Amino acid sequence: MNAFWITFSASIIVLISIASLPLLNNNNNNYLTIADLLNWRSSSSCLSEEVADLLVTNGTIYTSDEALPFADSMAIRNGRILRVGNYSSIKKLERTWTQELNLDGKIVVPGFVDSHVHFIPGGLQMARVSLRGVNTKDLFVDKIRKAVANVKQGSWLLGGSWNNDIWGGDLPMASWIDSITPHNPVWLSRMDGHMGLANTVALTLAGISRNNENPNDGAIVRNNEGEPTGLLIDSAMKLVLSHIPEASVDERREALLRASNHALKRGVTTVVDFGRYFPGSSPEYPWEDFSDVYKWADLSGNMMTRVCLFFPMETWSRLVDLMSKSGRVLSQWIYLGGVKAFADGSLGSNSALFREPYVDDPNNYGLQVVDLDDLYNMTLSSDKYGLQVSIHAIGDRANGLILDMYTSLASEKQIRDRRFRIEHAQHLAPGTVARFGEQSVIASVQPDHLLDDADSATKKLGSERAERGSYLFKSLLTNNAQLAFGSDWPVCDFWISSVCVSVSTQFLVKFCYAMWFVAVLFQVADINPLKSIRTSMKRIPPGWEKAWIPSECLCLKDALKAYTISAAHACFLDKYVGSLSPGKYADFVVLSTNSWEDFATEVSTDVEATYIGGSKAYSIRSEDKK
Repeated sequence: MNAFWITFSASIIVLISIASLPLLNNNNNNYLTIADLLNWRSSSSCLSEEVADLLVTNGTIYTSDEALPFADSMAIRNGRILRVGNYSSIKKLERTWTQELNLDGKIVVPGFVDSHVHFIPGGLQMARVSLRGVNTKDLFVDKIRKAVANVKQGSWLLGGSWNNDIWGGDLPMASWIDSITPHNPVWLSRMDGHMGLANTVALTLAGISRNNENPNDGAIVRNNEGEPTGLLIDSAMKLVLSHIPEASVDERREALLRASNHALKRGVTTVVDFGRYFPGSSPEYPWEDFSDVYKWADLSGNMMTRVCLFFPMETWSRLVDLMSKSGRVLSQWIYLGGVKAFADGSLGSNSALFREPYVDDPNNYGLQVVDLDDLYNMTLSSDKYGLQVSIHAIGDRANGLILDMYTSLASEKQIRDRRFRIEHAQHLAPGTVARFGEQSVIASVQPDHLLDDADSATKKLGSERAERGSYLFKSLLTNNAQLAFGSDWPVCDFWISSVCVSVSTQFLVKFCYAMWFVAVLFQVADINPLKSIRTSMKRIPPGWEKAWIPSECLCLKDALKAYTISAAHACFLDKYVGSLSPGKYADFVVLSTNSWEDFATEVSTDVEATYIGGSKAYSIRSEDKK
């Protein structure tokens, strides 16, 4: 009993002491009372609970997470998803400071991951003048007049995609635009990539006059007096192209910002960037963009989309050194992906490598653009140090060769999660489809390319062969392969032209010009996941009434998965993005429709808003105000 009273008395004394202790508040000289301590403990306890900064409610949220495919609400805190579920469970995380985004029944999907872009070239291309669809001389001239007004004096004005056939056939001449471009060299390529127009300033810079002879495999078009008109054909284009300077650091930084804004408008929150790298180009370009553009944007707070960077395979050791010092995750915005190489060319240029010859070129099987032993050794070294390997392969033989090489590599090393990639995988021989699933090789494909290839493949491969092996999306999924969707944006002519200028061998020059031709035809390719999803579901090329190879059409959920969680898995980012799951970044897209049925059948919807890390990065309502 005595012990009890002693303990009780001691407790009273301690409480009185605390009550009278003159603890000073940091902000003023008031005493901190017991009531203050109790209030502080209560508020501290609230802060340690799950509390949301933002509630996203009253919608149809497609999560891309098989554990919970659909929800009507989600909670976000500090840029990450806290909880996904029904409204009543999410509402429990609300406090007085919590904001709420009422979706009014709209559909939400995870932020799209574009698995194959050339991001800075895309931004540069957006600044160039497009003459696609111009159908009169006056409109042609007016487009140039408006474009040159936004170009600094002395800078090149670049662009093109003109087609003289749609304005009657007359070819353009330098005299059309000389009076409005007296201080700027101009280069405008025709839509087929075999011809371009230079103004007189550009001709003078290139040293082109009536005294020049035509180069081999090319021509300088002349008037009746023998003076150059400004038109250059095929190899003669190099005379001007070699004088077009590389984009400056400032231009490339502006291009990144321009490309990022464009991606956000289309709901793309993460891109896998393969950079300014093509056969024959300098492997330094992607590294220059990494140091001059991406690191600058990250340090200066100018990053707007998350990027996963791939570098030329021949520079694998430099990437190993970088990753050993910095790790793979440089920030929430920049991730180091891996290395890329090329196995063949493209279908449109008859340079994709096939087992059988082209129907329209019976002695041609395509081009193998790399020595297989060299490719194997570089891939072996890259894989040894844990780099993800990605290889461009379009023809069926090229795809088979790369799958064989991946098999050999895997057999030499212990089993681990490599996630080997094949970029494009457009044409596959019988039996090859199953190998993607068996070998866990990711097929990184671009649905919108089939819109251009349907007619071309039928012509070049024959209808039976083309339909047996082209763009086999459904077959790949049925055989347990993973699809990663992308755009290959911008697939444009300006970087192909710079590639052609930099090469020296006749083989690569011909290859680059062929690639240029195809690239210009594909210039309609754009960052547009909703369009690509619709293409993968419908497969109806322009001018066609029915689907091309209808058995390969996908359903909406498979197509969405290929642009979200599977695309994130394909670049080792599935821990961070790709699905609306607790712990991941709150990257999501609000669509303009509230009908899942309409979305699943027609995909007739637009991006209404894009959020990154729970913050609004784009809104169509802001566009309406402009």
